[in-house]
Amino acid sequence: MHTYLETERLALRRFTADEADLLIELDSDPAVMRFLTGGNPTAPELVRDRHLPNILAGYEKWDGDLGLFAAQEKDGGAFIGWFVLRPEPEGPLDEVELGYRLRQAAWGKGYATEGSRALLGKAFTELGVRMVWAETMCVNHRSRNIMEKLAMTLADNIPTPSDMEMVEGSEHGGVRYEITKEQWEQQ
Repeated sequence: MHTYLETERLALRRFTADEADLLIELDSDPAVMRFLTGGNPTAPELVRDRHLPNILAGYEKWDGDLGLFAAQEKDGGAFIGWFVLRPEPEGPLDEVELGYRLRQAAWGKGYATEGSRALLGKAFTELGVRMVWAETMCVNHRSRNIMEKLAMTLADNIPTPSDMEMVEGSEHGGVRYEITKEQWEQQ
């Protein structure tokens, strides 16, 4: 299996067509989905019929350089979730989104920061990226803390999408953080 990126403790790789169950299990945890759907699980058929095919198509679209990647612990190989580094659907390739979704068992271990930091490095040194952005709910303090640890700066307040209005704290909207290659180089 081709490894996209390695950190001290993690290996990121492409998902395969037969791994829908990993995504379904991740998206079935109410705590994982708290700031995305208000805790509601993603329908398994949606994962199988739309999400996973879109993930796989992304590898083709971006020549494997960008996309959504499965994250595993190097010690033991346990699936801990995924990381994403990709542009908007029709956006420029030098402006990409950074994100992650991790199983509860992986929370509090520094994996989100470790994986995200490595992705920033890859984006700015290997992939020709000019700017990386990330968004979360205003009330998602854990994710905001990670963005700040990565030296990303608060760039904008954003409205809550209509499909997320049931999420706790949605009345506060969301936030967008950004970091440019120049800012990253100055760290």
